[in-house]
Amino acid sequence: MQAPPMRCALLRDGPDPLALVRGLVGSAVHAALGGPPELLEEYRSPAGDPGLFGPGSPVWQVHGDLPAMLVGGISSLMLQSLHPEAMAGVDEHSSYRDDPLGRLRRTTRFVAGTTFGGLELVETLVEQVRRIHRHVRGTTASGVAYAADDPALLTWVHVAEVWSFLRSYQRYGTRPLVRAEKERYLDSTAEIAERLGAREVPRSVEQVRSYLRAVRMDLVATPAALEAVRFLRTPLRDGIADRLAHRAIVDAAVDLLPGFARRELALEDPGLAERARVRATMASLAALLHWGLGPSPVVVAATERARARADAGGRARDPGQHSVESSASTGPASRALPAGRAAVRDATEG
Repeated sequence: MQAPPMRCALLRDGPDPLALVRGLVGSAVHAALGGPPELLEEYRSPAGDPGLFGPGSPVWQVHGDLPAMLVGGISSLMLQSLHPEAMAGVDEHSSYRDDPLGRLRRTTRFVAGTTFGGLELVETLVEQVRRIHRHVRGTTASGVAYAADDPALLTWVHVAEVWSFLRSYQRYGTRPLVRAEKERYLDSTAEIAERLGAREVPRSVEQVRSYLRAVRMDLVATPAALEAVRFLRTPLRDGIADRLAHRAIVDAAVDLLPGFARRELALEDPGLAERARVRATMASLAALLHWGLGPSPVVVAATERARARADAGGRARDPGQHSVESSASTGPASRALPAGRAAVRDATEG
């Protein structure tokens, strides 16, 4: 009697190599970002509460895509730095130099909480930020007074943030939004800005473009802005993989900036070949992260909360335009466009 091949038995009975690799990718990302999602219980209740937006909304789709949010987040910080009063407030009142990961976790919690949390969590987080903003005020180097709760400043910060998130998702996310979905995304996220105190918030693609043209002459790279951008471009960790990933994300964030912003911040404007390389590299990294991280625990918990009451009552309910599973990753091909398409996707970007 012939003995069964040892190699087949090992592959069948031993650990799944792909699962091991996926676990390593997830662990590395959580370590680089300061740990896995915390306070998941916040997202599990109250049952039946969809929050501000709910499963299937464009906001959930965009904000649930970690690679796109990483690129968009860094790009938005660079763009926001060009407003002298906004940058002065960060420079004089923020702990980003001394505790960058802590600042990242707090910002991430606000975005995730207001996106995926129930209404009570949204109100709590908004009030926390408004309370902090009341104490952030001062004078810029040129003698202009600023206050973090100034409605005009809040509008600028919001627009720079959500426009960067949206454009990054269109380039590196799982499924680019069509025009109507982009309009819904901008219209929906305006509510968060207004709850914080912003006024006259742009709610459409055309309104955002008009707004950016209107504020262009107010934007300038101060010494504090240039320092902040240098800080953002410096890796926080020394490992080779961390540095390579950071370089890919930062290069993609710079590439995402409007041309005038790159020029103001003294950032080199890449040629066509370099731009294609940057986008192909980030598209490959995004595919790896989508596959390695799997479904977001926050999105899973929030979806279960939002649908709990309907499930318990046995009543059917429209799950929205796509399910959690469609926001989760099942493989690189399902999570990002091929690198070549990412390099030429500008036509869909807002």
